[in-house]
Amino acid sequence: MTAPQSVGIVAPQTAHFAEPLPLRSGGTLAGYDLVYETYGTLNADRSNAVLVCHALSGSHHVAGVYADEPQNVGWWDNLVGPGKPLDTRKFFVIGVNNLGGCNGSAGPCALNPATGRPWGADFPFVTVEDWVDAQARLADRLGIARFAAVMGGSLGGMQALSWTLQYPERVGHAAVIASAPKLTAQNIAFNEVARQAILSDPDFHGGHYYEHGVVPARGLKLARMVGHITYLSDDAMAEKFGRSLRHGKAVYSYDVEFEIESYLRYQGDKFAGHFDANTYLLTTKALDYFDPAFSHGGDLTAALARAQADFLVVSFTTDWRFSPARSREIAYALMHNGRRVSYTEIDCPAGHDSFLLDDQQYHAVLTAWFDRIEV
Repeated sequence: MTAPQSVGIVAPQTAHFAEPLPLRSGGTLAGYDLVYETYGTLNADRSNAVLVCHALSGSHHVAGVYADEPQNVGWWDNLVGPGKPLDTRKFFVIGVNNLGGCNGSAGPCALNPATGRPWGADFPFVTVEDWVDAQARLADRLGIARFAAVMGGSLGGMQALSWTLQYPERVGHAAVIASAPKLTAQNIAFNEVARQAILSDPDFHGGHYYEHGVVPARGLKLARMVGHITYLSDDAMAEKFGRSLRHGKAVYSYDVEFEIESYLRYQGDKFAGHFDANTYLLTTKALDYFDPAFSHGGDLTAALARAQADFLVVSFTTDWRFSPARSREIAYALMHNGRRVSYTEIDCPAGHDSFLLDDQQYHAVLTAWFDRIEV
């Protein structure tokens, strides 16, 4: 067996769409760009395409590296490539930066064609369903009538699920990983605390901070720190940091003393250095709004009746942000609709971030599932 390899040097591509995109918020996006990357080769009958949907802080850069940034490795590089669970010798893999993002697709930091200035707070609210509609237009542009599979983790899993409801005839298989059919009140509360950290930053300027030459870095840093706490399990924090003191003893200050404080501040600073605050606001609201059962009186089984795909649903035992119980809700509703569903609950100590890691059992499950997909 060939050892797993990287897809190597990759380059993003841009597709421009002039046709207006109606949005669930009631607005319309007149014209927009989508930035995407592809890995592998599309086969002759265009039946081997797999769409990878990204989570909150992800992007189109799923795998490989850039020629001028060899340190910039794709966020799911351990999963996508020759000999990896999503094997690019078999599949043609596509990653797309969602609308409202900050990595090239139309979003708050991109120029508003009507004003020639960054959109800022004027960029319209977008939902998971809007993202899927935009991705479907990109698939049309690439000549892909039906995906062999659509997959994603966390918010990406919500997109994969929504694909099977909005375009059921265009999805053969769907992998919904570490996700949920809707957020709990607690999850919405965490998102709101993170948003308030940004909105209350003096440098936010009502979302038009670009014009002031500043970034609401303090608010974005705090938002990321709050979010990062929810991505890790208590056991993972205890094992990695415990109650270790940087100075070996208490110094009685509000500066960094515990190693976990140092870690969170580092993660916050790093995130605030490259991510856009308006994108963070838009994306967390898209998370909050997602609820396919809402229009069915809260009946998830009725909501998922449109799906035609075969499913893989994966959860992780220590994920308390999107707990296994939420994944089981999806699996049960699909099974009650007669869908073929594989469900697995991985015993991994890392919490919600487990879906990004190299867990051997997790990757074995994905490998076996993708091996069964005929293209």
